[in-house]
Amino acid sequence: MFDIGFSELVVIGIVLLIVVGPERLPGVARTAGHLLGRLQRYVASVKSDIQREIHLDELRKLRERAHTIDQTLRAEVSEIQTSLTETLTLSSSAEPPEDAPPAAAADAPSSPRREPALDARPLTPADKA
Repeated sequence: MFDIGFSELVVIGIVLLIVVGPERLPGVARTAGHLLGRLQRYVASVKSDIQREIHLDELRKLRERAHTIDQTLRAEVSEIQTSLTETLTLSSSAEPPEDAPPAAAADAPSSPRREPALDARPLTPADKA
């Protein structure tokens, strides 16, 4: 981050030893370590907040895109339904051709319907399940 070499750290240490003194140097180093730890935690929390905001922004954009696609699909489905309704209306209102059989004959079944045979035996517990 700062590109500080070993020789530069030695110079900083010697200057700090001369300015602060050997008695208070361990306390100053400890305090500096605590402050550096707090700074690192603060930077990490800011990074996570920024990442969370970026993620939320991406989710909002994705939701807007999905909403747009949903509206487009609904419009297309509505258009297709309208087209089908018009087509069915036109085909049902068209008159049948002259060589077509009468409507009553067309509705009558070609073979008689059979009723299912009734079983006259009593129900057993296996039949009920």
